[in-house]
Amino acid sequence: MDIKSAFDKMFQMPNFPRVRTTDPLTSFEAAEAINPAVSQHYQIILECLQTYGALGKDGIASLSKLEGNQVARRLNEMQKIGLICLTGRTVKSNSGRNEREWSIC
Repeated sequence: MDIKSAFDKMFQMPNFPRVRTTDPLTSFEAAEAINPAVSQHYQIILECLQTYGALGKDGIASLSKLEGNQVARRLNEMQKIGLICLTGRTVKSNSGRNEREWSIC
């Protein structure tokens, strides 16, 4: 899949719930504040995977200059809309633990 096709899919993507109804008000505020940056995070992650190949969350974070938490929150969303897939392999995280490896579908 080329990047243009991937972005076309993003603009048709569903609005993922980023907060639970039982969460405190601050969580709702944070979820609302991140919405404008989500598509930019998707683009950065896709470009990183296209440039460097399959990576784990920590690899994506270090090469893309996003924070690990920003990457972690986007990966499952991106998988659900078919932008990225799990490879079935694991790689070592920054802490030496196994983490899942992701690639462009």
